[in-house]
Amino acid sequence: MSSLNGKHAVVTGGGSGIGAACAEALAQAGARITLMGRDLARLEAQRDAMRAYADIACVPVDVTDEAAVAAAFARAVERHGPVDVLVNNAGHAQAAPFAQTDAALWQRMLDVNLTGVFLCTRAALPSMLERGFGRIVNVASTAGQTGYAYVAAYCAAKHGVIGLTRALAAEVATKGVTVNAVCPGYTETDLLRSSLDQIMTKTSRSEHDAREALMRTNPQRRFIQPEEVASAVLWLCAPASASMNGQSLSVSGGEVT
Repeated sequence: MSSLNGKHAVVTGGGSGIGAACAEALAQAGARITLMGRDLARLEAQRDAMRAYADIACVPVDVTDEAAVAAAFARAVERHGPVDVLVNNAGHAQAAPFAQTDAALWQRMLDVNLTGVFLCTRAALPSMLERGFGRIVNVASTAGQTGYAYVAAYCAAKHGVIGLTRALAAEVATKGVTVNAVCPGYTETDLLRSSLDQIMTKTSRSEHDAREALMRTNPQRRFIQPEEVASAVLWLCAPASASMNGQSLSVSGGEVT
C-alpha cells in the first residue's frame, strides 16, 4: 500500500504500543515518519526496528509544554517538510476513586491527554490549511465514549478529546483537512499493564483474574491489538477517506456501539 507516498506523518507517543504500530502502518504506506515522545531511547529503538521502511526521525518532546511542542514541530518540519498527517497518540492513564482524585491528578490527566492534543494540533494545522490537505487522527479511548469507575479524570480528558475532534472537524471541513478520533478499548500495551498492576495491587486479584475482568468489557472476550488500532488510523489518514470527518471510531469489539 503506497497511498501516503511523499507525505510527512508525525506520531506522538510513537515509541511503543499503539503509537509504534501506527508509525509502522504509515511507513508501510509510504509516509516519512517523525516519532515524538518523552523517551528518546525508546523512540530510537522503534526507529531502529523500522529501518526497512521510510526515513524515520526521532524528536523528544513533552506534549504538555507549549514551547517544547513548537520547537519539536519546527525540527520535524526542518527534517521532513510540512506535516501532512498528525496522529495524536501520546497519553497517560491513572486510576483513583473520585474522592481521592486531587487537583494534581486531575490536571495531569487533562494536560497529557487533552492539552497535548491541542498543542500538537495547533502546531501542525496552519501548514495543512495553507496547502489544502491534512489528516489529524486523535487516539482517544472508549473512556471518551462511555464512563468507567475510578478513572473520572481520564474519562473527562478523553471526552474532551472527542469534543475537540468534533469542533475542529466542523471548523476545517471545507479546507481539505479532516479531523477524526479512534477510540480503542483495552489494548495490549504498557498502559494495559499499568491498569492490571493497579487492579492487582488494590484488589489482591491474580493477574489471570485481573485480565479476565478487563476482557469481559469486550464482547469478543479479548484485548485489542495495537495493529488493529493502527489499521483504523491508517484508513482515516488515506486520501480516499476525505469524507470521514468529525468521527469517533470505536475499536473495541463491540463494547461501544
